[in-house]
Amino acid sequence: MDRFRPLALLTAAALTLPGVTALSSAARAADADLARNGGFESGLDGWTCTAGTTVNTPVRSGSSALQATPAGSDNARCAQTVTVKPDSQYTLSGYVRGAYVYLGASGTGTTDVSAWTQSAPSWQQLTTTFRTGPSTTRVTLYTHGWYGTGAYNADDISLVGPGVDAGQPPAAPTGLKTGATTSSSVALSWSAVTGATGYAVYRDGAKVQTVTGTSATIAGLSPSTAYSFQVAAVNDAGESAKSATVTATTTAGTGNPVELPAHALVGYLHASFANGSGYTRMADVPDSWDVIDLAFGEPTSVTSGDIRFERCPVTECPNVESDADFKAAIKAKQAAGKKVLISIGGQNGQVQLTTAAARDTFVTSVSKIIDEYGLDGLDIDFEGHSLSLNADDTDFKNPKTPVIVNLISAVKTLKARYGDDFVLTMAPETFFVQLGYQYYGTGQWGGQDPRAGAYLPVIHALRDDLTLLHVQDYNSGPIMGLDNQYHSMGGADFHIAMTDMLLTGFPVAGNASNVFPPLRPDQVAIGMPASTNAGNGHVSPAEVTKTLDCLTKKTNCGSYATHGTWPALRGLMTWSINWDRYSNWEFQRTFDGYFG
Repeated sequence: MDRFRPLALLTAAALTLPGVTALSSAARAADADLARNGGFESGLDGWTCTAGTTVNTPVRSGSSALQATPAGSDNARCAQTVTVKPDSQYTLSGYVRGAYVYLGASGTGTTDVSAWTQSAPSWQQLTTTFRTGPSTTRVTLYTHGWYGTGAYNADDISLVGPGVDAGQPPAAPTGLKTGATTSSSVALSWSAVTGATGYAVYRDGAKVQTVTGTSATIAGLSPSTAYSFQVAAVNDAGESAKSATVTATTTAGTGNPVELPAHALVGYLHASFANGSGYTRMADVPDSWDVIDLAFGEPTSVTSGDIRFERCPVTECPNVESDADFKAAIKAKQAAGKKVLISIGGQNGQVQLTTAAARDTFVTSVSKIIDEYGLDGLDIDFEGHSLSLNADDTDFKNPKTPVIVNLISAVKTLKARYGDDFVLTMAPETFFVQLGYQYYGTGQWGGQDPRAGAYLPVIHALRDDLTLLHVQDYNSGPIMGLDNQYHSMGGADFHIAMTDMLLTGFPVAGNASNVFPPLRPDQVAIGMPASTNAGNGHVSPAEVTKTLDCLTKKTNCGSYATHGTWPALRGLMTWSINWDRYSNWEFQRTFDGYFG
């Protein structure tokens, strides 16, 4: 309840604000509206939003308006920075709908201002004024809601005041050329343009990326396909003419060439923390483990994108090895054919790539970890509120929610950077995947949780790059299978039903025309807790064997009838290597006993 206490203070403060008024009649003829795309007619162009999209209804004018949905830890802020004159008066105005909606300006150089409404069931105008400081040339406009109070709308946002002569747009870039080309990406570079503050990259005539440097990697492409590219330079005055066109054809898709055993054992190694399972040195991990995920790389803040990996301190892990011994043990594992990855997230490592800047920081910081320890790739273990869908994001093949779009882009950039040997795995919870069969794209706070199925667009967009998907079949509530029956943890049937969905494919939210295609069996491992200490949903070795028999041989099945037989099923994943060691390697011995 304390989370909402600031509202009472804000309510009291609001009583001192002037009433809602029209734009000041004192605005001089030379004044201009400096807000870019204030009516959201060009989508979110010019705006940076943590959880926003554009909608066609409700709108106050034109054909589009902003809709943003705050979550429990995000107020769904949308902002843009504009160029202003120092020591000048400005009026900020806009129309909003919803509960606890704010409109404000920061970085004014004097007193930052905002206006808000506690409840606006229909469009309500908010207006506030400010004067810039004697050296202020940039001010950030923003609108946001309040944590967990439902979606809000905004439209017709304006900032009226003295305009700034931005001069002329820069010259068109020259020297555009293609670089490394893969089955899904093309690298581009060009010469710098004097006076440019950024560059817009166009693919086949459509703007696909904005960067500040003179290079970009365009990912998300199809194999064996020809594309054309152009670049325009940008400054406050606008965009230049486009550069000359270059073309590139992506290479043929060859599937994922990462070499793994026909049946692999995957486990998480507690590398950055200690708990009741005890610390296990990298050199002491038995040879049975084919993929070792280092748990965890965690963000410096939820939305920064800045990922750090800090090894367990000696005060918590008295037997921890030195960095040199740790890196040497990783090399020894790799020499024996094992893959060692950095796992990002975990239960306490919430990551939300809400902006392009956070996406780029994610790529840079993850690359630094991979390079420092000589790792083979990345495991995405986003849990909690890291991924959730905007209410109108109903097509998993064409996602619009920023945290999802930015994650896909970041991973594709990493894949392009490290090449075909880059190992990519994911460990979503069943809530984020199989629950999409019932609820994908229908969620809003106060109703069905918008995280239901939120991993589906990520998995689908990266399926050609994905080495392994090992859904956490534990710590889960009942999930409906393709037999339209609910299945619960504790026995083989739950694992069989959840895995059958991945290997068969399924319509999302019951929409027969929107089918999530099946994954290859060599891309799928089944996630299970190593022991009763490791998590809810532990099953006995006998139940593990029944699961594998049913899926790979269609024998020893229970009440759930599978839709196929998959002898190439890749294997098993467990949380965790440490807990398995604590339990005398029961999980490892079950795997070894089954696959030999």
